Amino acid sequence: MRTVQGWLRETAGGLPRRFWYLWAGTLINRLGSFVLVFLAIYLTQERDFSASQAGLVIGLWGVGGAAGTTIGGTLTDRWGRRPTLLTAHLGAATMMLALGLARPLWAVALGAMLLGMFAEAAQPAFGAMIIDVVPEKDRLRAFSLNYWAINLGFACAAVLAGVAAQAGYLLLFVVDAATTLITAMVIVTRVGETRRGTSAGPRVAGTPAPTGALRTILADRVFLGFVALNLFSALVFLQHISMLPIAMGDSGLSPATYGSVIALNGILIVVGQLFVPRLIRGRSRSHVLALASLVMGVGFGLTAFADAAWFYGLTVLIWTLGEMLNSPSNATLIAELSPADLRGRYQGVFGLSWQVAGAGAPILGGLVREHLGNTTLWAACAAIGGVMAVAHLISGPARERRAATLRHAPQPVVPVVAVQPPAPEATEAAATAPAAPLAATGSASDTVGTANR
Repeated sequence: MRTVQGWLRETAGGLPRRFWYLWAGTLINRLGSFVLVFLAIYLTQERDFSASQAGLVIGLWGVGGAAGTTIGGTLTDRWGRRPTLLTAHLGAATMMLALGLARPLWAVALGAMLLGMFAEAAQPAFGAMIIDVVPEKDRLRAFSLNYWAINLGFACAAVLAGVAAQAGYLLLFVVDAATTLITAMVIVTRVGETRRGTSAGPRVAGTPAPTGALRTILADRVFLGFVALNLFSALVFLQHISMLPIAMGDSGLSPATYGSVIALNGILIVVGQLFVPRLIRGRSRSHVLALASLVMGVGFGLTAFADAAWFYGLTVLIWTLGEMLNSPSNATLIAELSPADLRGRYQGVFGLSWQVAGAGAPILGGLVREHLGNTTLWAACAAIGGVMAVAHLISGPARERRAATLRHAPQPVVPVVAVQPPAPEATEAAATAPAAPLAATGSASDTVGTANR
C-alpha cells in the first residue's frame, strides 16, 4: 500500500490546484467528443452524402483548424488566455449545434470549417495555461497526466457515442456542445487569466504586446526544425485513421474489427501512460524522441506483413509505445523552446504541423498506396521513422542549448502604475510560477492534436 501511495504522490502530487482544473476540463471535453468520432459515419449513412462529399467536409474541418490554431496562438499572446479560450469554446459550441442542424452540403461544409477553426483556436490558449501554472520541473508529469485524460476521455467517448447515436445523431452534437461549454466555464471561473502582467490590471503604455512575432518565429531555425520533425512524425502517425482501416478491409476484416483493434491504442495509453514519466525521467529527451520515432516506424512498417486481426493488433501496440514516449517529451521540449511572451504563437505554429499533417496524411497515403502499393506505403513509414530517429539525435544538442538559454533569460520587467493589492489569481500565479522565466509549449493535441486527439 505504501508503494502505491508513494507512486501516486510521485505521479500526481504537488501539482498546482489550477492545473487540476485544467485537467478536469480536458477530461470533461474529451468525454463529450462525440462528433469527430462518428462524423464520417453520420455524413455517409445518416445524411446520404457520398464518400467524396464526406471527405470534403472533413477536409474543410482541417482547413478551419489550421486557421484556428494560428489565430488562437496570436490572440493568446495579445488578448490573453482566458478571453481567447472562452471565445473559442463559445464559438465551437454554437457551431457544433449549427452543424447538427445543417442540411445542404454547403451549410454542412461551412459549419465543419468554422467548427474546426473555433475548436482548434482554443488549443494554444489551453496549452499556454498549463505552462503558465506548472513549474518547469513538474511539466513532464503534468503533460503526461493531461495526455492520459485526453485518451481516457476519447476511449469513453467512442463507447458513449455509439449508445447516444441510437437515440439520434443530433444528440451527439448537443452533448458535445454541452461539454464544451462546461469545460469553458470550469476553466474561466476556476483558473482565470494566467498570462503574467495581465491579471492585475490592463496593459499600460510602454508595455505593448510583442511585435515582430512572425519574424521571430521564422528566424528561429531550431524551433522550426523541431516543428518539421513533428510534421513528418504526424504524417506517419495519422495513417492509423486513414490507410489502416483500408488495409484491414483488404485483409477481409470488418469495420467492427478495426474498431476493436484501434481501441488497443487507447487502452494501452490509459493503463501505461502514468508510468512513462518515471521511465524517461532524467534521460536525454533527444534520445527518447529518437527511440519513439524508431518504435513508431517499426510498428507501422510491420503493417505491411499483417493479414489477421491479432497481427494488426500487435502493430498497434508497438506504435502506441512509440506514441507514449513521444508525447510528453514533445510537450516539455516545446515548452522550453518558446519565449515566454510568445507562448501562444509558438504553440499555434507547432499545432499547425498537426493540422497540415491531418490534411496531408490521407492524401499522400492514398496516392502512395494507389500507385506504389500497400507494402510500399508501410515501408515508407518505417523509413521515415528511421530518418526521424537520426534527425533527433543530430538536432538534439542545439535544441537543449536553446532551451537552456531561454530557461536562464532575465525576467521581463513590467512598469508599476499604481500600488494595489495583488488579485488572488496573480498571487497564485506567483506561487506556482518557476523562479526563472521558462519557454512555452504546444500541445496537441494534441495536439490534436491531434491526435490531435
